[in-house]
Amino acid sequence: MRPQPGLFARSWTCIQCRACSSSAGAQVRNSKNKLPDAPARTRFAPSPTGYLHLGSLRTALFNYLLAKRTGGQFLLRIEDTDQKRTIPGAEQRLYDDLQWAGLNWDEGPVVGGPYGPYRQSERTDLYRSHANDLISNGHAYRCFCSAERLDTMAQHRSQAGLTPGYDRKCGDLSAEESEDRAANGETHIIRLKVEGYPMFNDLVYGKTGQNKPNNKKLDFIDRVYDDPILIKSDGHPTYHLANVVDDHCMKITHVIRGTEWMPSTPMHMALYNAFKWTPPQFGHVPLLVDQKGQKLSKRNADIDLSSFKDKQGVFASTLVNFAALLGWSHSQKSDVLSLQELEQIVCFLVIKILQPGTNSHIVQLEDHPRQHCCRL
Repeated sequence: MRPQPGLFARSWTCIQCRACSSSAGAQVRNSKNKLPDAPARTRFAPSPTGYLHLGSLRTALFNYLLAKRTGGQFLLRIEDTDQKRTIPGAEQRLYDDLQWAGLNWDEGPVVGGPYGPYRQSERTDLYRSHANDLISNGHAYRCFCSAERLDTMAQHRSQAGLTPGYDRKCGDLSAEESEDRAANGETHIIRLKVEGYPMFNDLVYGKTGQNKPNNKKLDFIDRVYDDPILIKSDGHPTYHLANVVDDHCMKITHVIRGTEWMPSTPMHMALYNAFKWTPPQFGHVPLLVDQKGQKLSKRNADIDLSSFKDKQGVFASTLVNFAALLGWSHSQKSDVLSLQELEQIVCFLVIKILQPGTNSHIVQLEDHPRQHCCRL
């Protein structure tokens, strides 16, 4: 009797193409982008609020391959600012799963490096210092509005059918008043004063962004602004500030991540501009979804790596190949490739990417173990 394929029979595909397993071969588009001439420094920055799944493995793999193909460095950074949702043991599982897949990091927790610490919970003072620098140069301000006032304002705007925003009540406070109130222990947050969201050149999608000023009048009596929070009332940074500061301080040159982060990238670009830093190059790759069209979740036990390697006995090389080849086509005759061979065709990251709306042929995992065994 043939064993039940289980998860092997499921069709994982890109959120952009919504492909099914019976689709025709993938089409690709050419891009003017090319591999960097200098060694790339990339990073994989998971949070220990869940376990590594197929989609996050794919993101880590793309960053790993780009670094190795260019003779650069692949960094691991633990983004653990959300302490309330951190799962005990999840960080160690991340280490174990990446090592099992062969994605050994050059800098990061355990191995160290010149730009550590590589755990965000150990870098809080650095984020506060940079936020204060933005206050000093006029690109950020302390907001002393109570949670009740902000909730009421948000509720009223929602009921009126208006977009969320902040009225900058605290944006006009003098530096002296702001400093005195903070020194007296008054609860506050720190907001970025955004005057506009710049466009950016995405390695995959080309010129992208909002390119709009941040002063659009939404009604006749009120003017609101998208001034994102940088430091929360408990003194901890938001993801956006920590992410930008870390990528700059760790000298990251390329950020390859899922398209769910594209809406945040103009905000990150605004932060880079406020700091007068050169941003890394961004490349956003289509997400993976399940058969119902839902994004793969780290909270789904059926798709975390332990389900593949422990419950179903999938080889690491099998899973790495499957993740690497999803959603695009290449000129190689074989779909059974080692990490070293995958490095040689990493140009798919910036030269060949599946067109949004194009179907792709998804090879099911149940066929891969046999192919890998034959090659061994």
